[in-house]
Amino acid sequence: MAPAPSKTAAVQFEKPTVEDGAAMWELVNESTLDQNSAYKYIMMCEFFAETCVVAKENNQLVGFVTAFIPPERQDVVFVWQVGVHSSQRGKGLASKLITELVNRSGCKDVSYVEATVTPSNEASQALFRSLARSFQTECEVSECFSEDLFPEEGHEAELTFRVGPIKK
Repeated sequence: MAPAPSKTAAVQFEKPTVEDGAAMWELVNESTLDQNSAYKYIMMCEFFAETCVVAKENNQLVGFVTAFIPPERQDVVFVWQVGVHSSQRGKGLASKLITELVNRSGCKDVSYVEATVTPSNEASQALFRSLARSFQTECEVSECFSEDLFPEEGHEAELTFRVGPIKK
């Protein structure tokens, strides 16, 4: 069974709106996450709100997860990006965001959480392994995209982390 979402005292989890897109983009630009256009975040909020979550403290965005359900694999929610403001790091907010996502009605048929993670991103690797432990399931890692597929210099390979099956 998926653990129940928990809320820290002042942090609220919500479905994003298009107005959250700019704050998501700003959070990413203040971090080491891969940068996408502001348009990407606005589109995710508009067209994928059922599979995205924002965390707010005092009405200020402090974290988010963007995700989608691949059309050919309705039992998977693919986590594109998890962003956590520096003030919230070390509080388990990323895990809480993904747990909130998995427990949403839009993910009722989801049995697996997938994401791609670079070999050097130890924090994200630890996040998905921790999720597997909290869901009392497996975390399988496999090759996904080799570094030679990326046009920019220095992009690492991407590994697929697959957590599941998740029992709800």
